Amino acid sequence: MQIRTKYFGEIDCAETDVLRFRDGLFGFEEEKEFLLLPFAGSGGTLLCFQSLKTPELAFVALNPFSLKPDYAPELQSAELEALGAEKSQDLSFYALCVVRSPISESTVNLKCPIAVNEDTGAAMQTILEDGGYEMRHRLSEFRAGEARRPC
Repeated sequence: MQIRTKYFGEIDCAETDVLRFRDGLFGFEEEKEFLLLPFAGSGGTLLCFQSLKTPELAFVALNPFSLKPDYAPELQSAELEALGAEKSQDLSFYALCVVRSPISESTVNLKCPIAVNEDTGAAMQTILEDGGYEMRHRLSEFRAGEARRPC
């Protein structure tokens, strides 16, 4: 299928590439289907959650482990069940970013990651109860050597 995107123009994608959010994203509950697209030159660290329903709606995200290698999100049993996973380690995680200038003032939300079951395409945004993660970690909080490419 062909879709129009905010950052990539018209692209072709397969139905199997679509991520399905049963409850949408926080604040965008009506948005249920997204593509996860890598930004060129980011090595897969900087990504975009592109809405299939609304071409203008796209969220910048990153691989949280590229900033914080010891990031350890743990989902509740009901969340794991909804995603069809036995344990959190069976899932992929992405953190949403707010890009600012200068880039060091950009923030990343480690408290509310997006969890994806890569095998089924089931996805959800969750709120982590444990771990001491915040909704607005500044990129400047992370040592330069830990980040491969910030958002």
